[in-house]
Amino acid sequence: MTHTEQVIANALAVVAANRAERERDTERRKRVFGKIEIGRPLPKLPHQQLSLDLH
Repeated sequence: MTHTEQVIANALAVVAANRAERERDTERRKRVFGKIEIGRPLPKLPHQQLSLDLH
């Protein structure tokens, strides 16, 4: 294997390792944060008029 082929093989190995790590991290995020519902509307609270005695 020539030096150029070795460099290309090393680069491809680094890319594959980074991709695998990114996919593992994505799966971990889905497990951890998948249970959190984002964008769910907040419940409506009833409006109450408070009487203020200003005397």
